[in-house]
Amino acid sequence: MTLLEALLRCIAVLVAFLVLPLVIGQTEHKVMAHMQGRLGPMYAGGFHGWAQLVADGVKFAQKEDVVPADADRRVFQLAPAVALLPYLVVLIAIPIGPHGLVGQALDAGLFFVLAVMGVGVLGSLMAGWASANKFSLLGGIRTAAQLMSYELPMLLAAASVAMAAGTLSLPGIVSAFHWWWVPWQIVGGFVFFTAGLAELQRPPFDMPVADSEIIFGAYTEYTGLRFALFLLSEYAGILVLCALTTVLFLGGWHGPFSDGLGWLWTLLKIFVLAFLVIWLRVTYPRLREDQLMRFAWTALIPLSLAQLALTGIVKVVIS
Repeated sequence: MTLLEALLRCIAVLVAFLVLPLVIGQTEHKVMAHMQGRLGPMYAGGFHGWAQLVADGVKFAQKEDVVPADADRRVFQLAPAVALLPYLVVLIAIPIGPHGLVGQALDAGLFFVLAVMGVGVLGSLMAGWASANKFSLLGGIRTAAQLMSYELPMLLAAASVAMAAGTLSLPGIVSAFHWWWVPWQIVGGFVFFTAGLAELQRPPFDMPVADSEIIFGAYTEYTGLRFALFLLSEYAGILVLCALTTVLFLGGWHGPFSDGLGWLWTLLKIFVLAFLVIWLRVTYPRLREDQLMRFAWTALIPLSLAQLALTGIVKVVIS
């Protein structure tokens, strides 16, 4: 790979990172407006509320940047970047289409993306600890407990796909995909996607940021653009989760005319899953903390272990 090609790939990944999460955010505004009868997002700027996202950006930029007097200033200011940047790094390794349409293909790409995604949670922990606020600290502790509970079923579900494909390379997993994997790996896909929602603290797994109970958790003391960076990290996390679910369980670029339109199939699958994420937010109420933890240990982990065992049996039978 030449220096120019590497630079162009980095620019393409950066553009996707800056654009696609905002598209998901704008879509969430519109979907929630239709489902809940919200008027504002449908009228801001005129035609179908096109300016809602612009209005939100201007609002965040105008707000005062406040740092609590007793906060650990450096950690407090660094936390939004720690929460956001891992998703940019992860996008480099996710294949969008065939014929090398990926930022950088890694032999252990699956291990790499799951490891880097875990770093993003440190942003919430740093924010909760550095804010010098009991509500924020409680939100950070809940984030840590939720991560430990849901990381295990997510890893086990991903391991099932890696075992089936015989590789940890994400392009290799997509290349090894067959249509009959969808019913075979559907339980693993459900576990992976659900555990990913919990790690992103998306409803109905948003107990660490319960606005009615702990006042938005680890982000209570954040204002202005720093708070906007946490929101952007949430939408970037949705993009990464949907992209990984597409690559691992839905065949990635596979579809009609995949040689030329593989990238389009990948994006369509990603945005269908993103719509599902938004739909779940509008539809289901927040779980209690005990329900949230019980669901991971008594439902998702047994299901992921069963999927792993099934994959082993099928591999033995096929071979």
